[in-house]
Amino acid sequence: MSVEQKEERTRGSFSSSSAETATHEENGKFARLDGGDCEKKTPEDLEIGDEREDDGLLRPKSGPEIPAEEPPKSSFRAALIWMVINTLATIGIVFTNKAIFTDPSLKLAQLTFAAFHFFITWLTLFTISRPRFAFFVPRRTTIRDIIPLSVAMSLNVILPNLSLAFSSVTFYQVARIMLTPCVALMNYLLYRATLPRNALLALVPACFGVGMVSYYDSLPTADTKVKTTSSLGVIFAFSGIFASSLYTVWIASYHRKLKMSSMQLLFNQAPVSAIMLLYVIPFVDTFPVWTEVPGNRWLMILMSGMFAALINISQFFIIAQTGPVSSTVVGHVKTCTIVALGWMTSGRTVGDKSVLGVLVALGGIIAYSIVMLKEKAKQAAMAAAAAQEKR
Repeated sequence: MSVEQKEERTRGSFSSSSAETATHEENGKFARLDGGDCEKKTPEDLEIGDEREDDGLLRPKSGPEIPAEEPPKSSFRAALIWMVINTLATIGIVFTNKAIFTDPSLKLAQLTFAAFHFFITWLTLFTISRPRFAFFVPRRTTIRDIIPLSVAMSLNVILPNLSLAFSSVTFYQVARIMLTPCVALMNYLLYRATLPRNALLALVPACFGVGMVSYYDSLPTADTKVKTTSSLGVIFAFSGIFASSLYTVWIASYHRKLKMSSMQLLFNQAPVSAIMLLYVIPFVDTFPVWTEVPGNRWLMILMSGMFAALINISQFFIIAQTGPVSSTVVGHVKTCTIVALGWMTSGRTVGDKSVLGVLVALGGIIAYSIVMLKEKAKQAAMAAAAAQEKR
């Protein structure tokens, strides 16, 4: 697997809370499937990061290879350290952003917050592209070419962040599991790309589990200590999933069209997205009285930006140093940890009915990952055998 192919799996892991956690995904959650007329891509964290985690999608294989960007080679110990940093930063950005959004004066300034993250993303990429670091070589494209993708990128960040603002952390993270079946459906409708039968069967309980969590987590409760999800949170969650899935499918065509790597593409997208939001912010955002914002909130905003930078930098090393199995394990560790911590801080008891939905959803998506990893190994073995016969 080339570095670029791995890099495409994590294009969503940028700097927003949706991102690695899905997003990002928000990051390499699922395996890549090579062979036939399509190739398996992976999402998560769509973090404009997180997410983006792997989405496990099939995309048409076409177009020339994009030159890979190679980060400095490192030892296994260094790769492990970067995986730990990426995991902690992903968890940190979700809970930090959630804390920021609990402040009523900041909850309705979502576009401003997204623009801040886009700027941090661009600054991080600008820094690591300098000759001193040379993680990748910047390439430019026209604003006209990049505007549609920048709009999709903005929705991919803003809607999931709104979901986080009006939802419990547990629901927010579990709902992101729907990225995989949603992108798979879009790939089928657009490209007739299909998944193995066992993978489709594994997605059934994953979807059912998300539905259970959506229902039970949004029920009103008499206990004010229990954190629940509002109707707005559910609407924003599924709107964000649709936007993130569309972005995931769409960005693949931009890789081929502009012949850019993920880092090069994001380097062009981020500033355009930030500038576009500046024109809309005055008409949409409700600004707080900045002098009345507590000092700890400003600290959290800075921490969110720091986590975003760490996610971008660590992801660059991870995609080159780890294989699909390691990426899958790291992705599931992040998802399960965020869900568990979200549950612990939600005030819900172990006997709460929504816990069953959480377990069913996580079990389904883990089973899906196992199926896809086995399918990848099978395809790799067949390709190796075919190459041996040609010799």
